[in-house]
Amino acid sequence: MTWHETERGWLAEALRAADPHDPTLCEGWQARHLAAHLVLREQPATAIGALRGGVAGAVERLAASAADPAGYAALVDRFAARPARWSPLAWAGDAVNASEYFIHTEDVRRGTGTRTLRELPDGLVEVLWSQLLRMAPLRLRRLGPGVVLVRDDDVRSAVHAPRAGHGSVVLRGAVGELVLAVSGRLQAADVRVDGGEEDVAAVRDLLSGG
Repeated sequence: MTWHETERGWLAEALRAADPHDPTLCEGWQARHLAAHLVLREQPATAIGALRGGVAGAVERLAASAADPAGYAALVDRFAARPARWSPLAWAGDAVNASEYFIHTEDVRRGTGTRTLRELPDGLVEVLWSQLLRMAPLRLRRLGPGVVLVRDDDVRSAVHAPRAGHGSVVLRGAVGELVLAVSGRLQAADVRVDGGEEDVAAVRDLLSGG
């Protein structure tokens, strides 16, 4: 079983453990909205018909059908089932889904204030780290200060070079926490941020708030 298939199961479990109206780390979204997003993302036929009114409207309409426990359970079951073979995401694999599913699992878990870290398998940690090193330069490209990511095992990578007049900011934490931070969830991640005051403020401003 691939990591994204394992993570699909973990994400489905997290959604099932949540109330449909529980908040998530995705601003303005409850658990039912996140489940709707996941279903629309993976089922092109559903998405094409729903998206005629726009992405936000499509998510809202599908989420509305999951406002009660039965509707929510049915929506989560749709996500938990593997996508049809003709869906692009049926063969996209870890490269597309590993970080996505990890982040959204934590969106559900931490949306109500839970900060307990999960112990991740070593293989998944390395997949997430590899994807983080590809994602971070794009995510951080407009920052003045540089950014260095340091794992909890002291492996490090400079993912963004400082511009003139700026120093570098160091983010330290477990790989999963660094993924959350760089994806815009710094406020919910267990990450230490070190650097000059103004540079740290710039990084926090970019990476906090979802």
